[in-house]
Amino acid sequence: MNTLQAFVHTLRYEAEDTISVELRPVGGGEFPAFSAGSHVDLHLPNRLERSYSLCNSSAERHRYVVGVLKDRASRGGSRCVHEQLRIGMPITISAPRNNFALHEEAQHTVLVAGGIGITPLLCMARRLRELGRSYEVLYFARSRRAAAFLDTLQQLEAKLFTHFDDQQGGPPDLRALLAAHPLAAGLHLYACGPTPMLDAFERICAELGHGENGHVERFAAVEHKPASDAQVTFTVQLVRSGRSFTVTPGKSILDTLLDGGVAVDHSCCEGICGSCETRVLAGEPDHRDSILSPAERAANQSMMLCVSGCKSPTLALDL
Repeated sequence: MNTLQAFVHTLRYEAEDTISVELRPVGGGEFPAFSAGSHVDLHLPNRLERSYSLCNSSAERHRYVVGVLKDRASRGGSRCVHEQLRIGMPITISAPRNNFALHEEAQHTVLVAGGIGITPLLCMARRLRELGRSYEVLYFARSRRAAAFLDTLQQLEAKLFTHFDDQQGGPPDLRALLAAHPLAAGLHLYACGPTPMLDAFERICAELGHGENGHVERFAAVEHKPASDAQVTFTVQLVRSGRSFTVTPGKSILDTLLDGGVAVDHSCCEGICGSCETRVLAGEPDHRDSILSPAERAANQSMMLCVSGCKSPTLALDL
């Protein structure tokens, strides 16, 4: 895995239970360029790896900034960021990856954020403003005090709609908000936030005819059961190395390859970060990730090795 050496330059309170972490390269210089919607993995002091979206301007190379909510159900990642990271501390991070790319040529863009889901969308808003594109932000949070980066959005002079549950007595009418945007070829909609909101966003976009132009990024994996025609046992052929492995029940492709001494990039092991995405040369994957679109799944050109299976007896990979 391509890693970078950084240090914690700034820790800043952004909202209730939310901080931003500004990272800079060890020894000065610049980080690799990134595009709006990208994320990086932090290799945390407690040996966990967690992915966080970059929220600063993609024009910046001297720093990366991520926003981190201290999750009440934290499995150790966000709690470590809040409780153990300190200014000046060195930290290894991954190079940026983007599974949530912005269509910069869209005639109009709608950014729908739920809570800490604002982080990749803030980066998109910055980019769209730099390009002079038409866009708006729909920002939902439990309360105003929990809405991170709200002041930044206001400084960007974005067309901004906010909804705070404690003030309105409940969640927003997402259908009405999305239905206000007529179907148009040049319209793209992006959403990031809690799973129920994203599930509703995808369903409403499909019903309104926005399915192909509606994009989501998830912080939690969606459970995908194996297809009815998925193979219980199958063979994986690594074309470049000439090796073959048998994947048996209860074991993922990724685990099988790692146990066999094959170096494969990986991080989340839940199908949401894209680290283990691998090109498929032959065979039919059983896609169970939360990244690929329906069209990308149908094309069968790549797959996530950590969660996906196989529908054909043999699967040939570009490894």
